[in-house]
Amino acid sequence: MSASAGPLPRVLVTRPQPQAGQWVASLQRLGVAATALPLLAIDAPADPQAVRDAWGRLGDAALVMFVSPSAVQRFFSLAPECWRWPDAVLAGSTGPGTRAALEHAGVPAHCVVSPAEDPGRFDSEALWALLRERRDWAGARALVVRGEGGRDWLADALRAAGARLDFVEAYRRSAVRPDPAFRAALAAAVAEPRAHCWLFSSSEAVGHLPALAPDVAWSAASALATHDRIAEAARRIGFAQVRRVWPSPEAVAQALAG
Repeated sequence: MSASAGPLPRVLVTRPQPQAGQWVASLQRLGVAATALPLLAIDAPADPQAVRDAWGRLGDAALVMFVSPSAVQRFFSLAPECWRWPDAVLAGSTGPGTRAALEHAGVPAHCVVSPAEDPGRFDSEALWALLRERRDWAGARALVVRGEGGRDWLADALRAAGARLDFVEAYRRSAVRPDPAFRAALAAAVAEPRAHCWLFSSSEAVGHLPALAPDVAWSAASALATHDRIAEAARRIGFAQVRRVWPSPEAVAQALAG
C-alpha cells in the first residue's frame, strides 16, 4: 500500500509471546501501527529434565539445530549455571529471528549457521545448503531442539547424509487462550478487515484462526506470510490477498509501504 492510498493498515502480529510483543515494539519504532494477537501459546516442556540432560551432552554434538526462537529461549532457560557454548559445536538457524535469539542468548557469532537474508531462501533447505559445505556429516552427532512433534525436513537430510540424530522437545505448542484484549483486537480485525494486515509466521497458527473466529469470511482481509507454505495455509482458510515477506520488521514495514 502506498502512502497516497491512505493510512497503512495495523499489523496483527500472530507470533507467540514474548516474540509478538518484541515485534510490536520494533514495528512501532518504524512508524507502523501494530498489535500483538498471538495464535499460538508456548508452554514448558513435558520433560524439563530431558532438556537439562541434553545440555550435559552438548559437547558431543557437531550441530545443535534450533527450529524457532521459542526453541532457543526455552532451551537456554534450562541451561546450567556458568554454561559455555563449545567452540566446535555449530548452532543452526533457519531464519533471522532464531539467529538473533541465539546471539542474544550468548552463542558466539562464529558458531551460528544461518541463511543470508535473501527473501527467496530462509528455510531448512537453505540452511542445509550451508551445512553440507561445512563438513562430512557421516557419523556426526546432531541435536534438534524443537517443540512437540517439530519439523522433519532437515532431520531427514542430516540422517540421509549419515548423521546420528537426537531430538529434545524444549517446549509445547498449544492454541492461545484468549483474554479480553485478544478478543477486542480480534473483533476489531473482523469488523474492519481492510484496516488491518495479518502477519503469519506459522501454518499451525493460521490453522487456529477459524476456531477463534468461526463463520468469518476472510476474503476481504490481507496478510503477509513468511513462507510459501504459510501463505498457502492462509489462502486455504479464505485469505485472498496474501504476500510473501522476509521475516524482519523492516521488511514488513517496506512491504506495507510498497
